[in-house]
This record gives sequence, structure tokens and C-alpha cells, in this order.
Amino acid sequence: MSTVAMPTQPRRVLADVVARSLLAEVVLVVGAAALVGALAQISIHLSFTPVPITGQTLGVMLAGSALGWRRAGLAMLLYLAAGVAGVPWFASHASGYAVATFGYLIGFVVAGAALGWVASLGGDRTVTKAVVAMAVGDAIIFIFGVTWLKFAIHVTPLAAIKDGFTPFLWGELIKAGIAGVALPSSWRLVDRMTRKN
Repeated sequence: MSTVAMPTQPRRVLADVVARSLLAEVVLVVGAAALVGALAQISIHLSFTPVPITGQTLGVMLAGSALGWRRAGLAMLLYLAAGVAGVPWFASHASGYAVATFGYLIGFVVAGAALGWVASLGGDRTVTKAVVAMAVGDAIIFIFGVTWLKFAIHVTPLAAIKDGFTPFLWGELIKAGIAGVALPSSWRLVDRMTRKN
């Protein structure tokens, strides 16, 4: 009698480590939206721009890469929709439709899904790849955010970049570095735990 080895489904993103069930999927999506909402409360308002410094983009980078594109896209859509509907988890406990900064929130959905797709291809396994992926995901957020800001506050493209991107550049690079180290480190921990079992 011969035995046939059945190939196991590869873990394409970190969330695939969690047992597959509808409850687990819901918890992952809601938890990621809540993480971004919690990090939004780390908020510093600058006098010269309607865009605050927040921890949201770090949450988008982590959630997007850890969840994969479908879950991450759903999580960011949930974050956006629930915030618009009245859940006070935008920056500084805000909710509703913030005209000037709404483009960044749309960027969260696109960037979260894009980062999830890159992670499913292994883009979160090494620090170098992960940092580059996080920086690209962050760039997606700012492309949407700055473009929306330009039209919302009726300024030139250069003024929108000055108000909506330049003050945040160094902080975003630091966040991309943090997320770019956190994801490969998490994979190493998962692999070590898997080998022990």
C-alpha cells in the first residue's frame, strides 16, 4: 500500500496562518480596521495644513501586508465606511466626511489591497523587499491624498504637495521602516514556531 503525500496549501500572507473559518476572517478584518482606528488617535495637528500627522498609515502598511489583498481591502473599506457612518475612529476621534482629507482614506483602501497583493507574492519576506513595498504603499496613499487635497482646498499642485506630503515625508519613511522590519520578523517567528510543532 502506497501513501500519497498531499501538498499543503502554502501560507501566502501572515493571516493564512490563522485557522480558516468565517469567524477568523471576520475577526481579522474587523481587527485590522480597529488597529487603523486606534493608530489614528495618535494625531498631531499642524497649523498650516488640514492634514494631521497620525499613525494610520503604519496600520495600513501592517494590515495590508499581513492580511492579503481581499481581507485588507475589506478592512480598509470597513474603516472608511464605518467612520463616514459615525464611528469616531478617524484622527482625533473624528467621524463623518472630512472633505480635505478624504483622499487619504480612499488611498488606504487601494494601498491596503496593493500591499496585500505584494505580500501574497512574497514581498514581505525580506526586510529590503518589505521596506520597498511599504514605501510604495505609502506613496499610493499620498497620491490619492494630495490629489484630493488639491481640489478640496483649491490650491496649486505644488501647494498641495507642500501641505499634504512634504511635512510627513520623514515620519512616513520611519513607519515604512518599522513595518518593513516587522513583517519579515513575524514570518521568522511563525517559521520557528512551525518547525517546533
